[in-house]
Amino acid sequence: VQLVESGGGLVQPGGSLRLSCAGSGILFRHYQMGWYRQAPGKQRELVAKISSGGSTNYGDSVKGRFTISRDVPKNTLYLQMNSLKPEDTAVYYCTAIVLGYWGQGTQVTVSS
Repeated sequence: VQLVESGGGLVQPGGSLRLSCAGSGILFRHYQMGWYRQAPGKQRELVAKISSGGSTNYGDSVKGRFTISRDVPKNTLYLQMNSLKPEDTAVYYCTAIVLGYWGQGTQVTVSS
């Protein structure tokens, strides 16, 4: 199983980014998938998750700003991040939650 994140980078406050997670060896539509993030000196925290049925849940700090989605034919997970804040700065990880597979992470930095 491989999960490969992309799309991170440096963005100004108020800006947007879209993260992608491409999977191989696993079909995302069969499993609950999620995005977590970890900022320096902090614990890893849930950002968003999507069930095999398509139900979504978000961490309180990102509700209304981030959207998780998936493209079944492409077997790709997305995280659309809008209205970014400096406190969103972290390494973002894609995960197959129940199975315990993680990607390598992609850095998101929100700074002026």
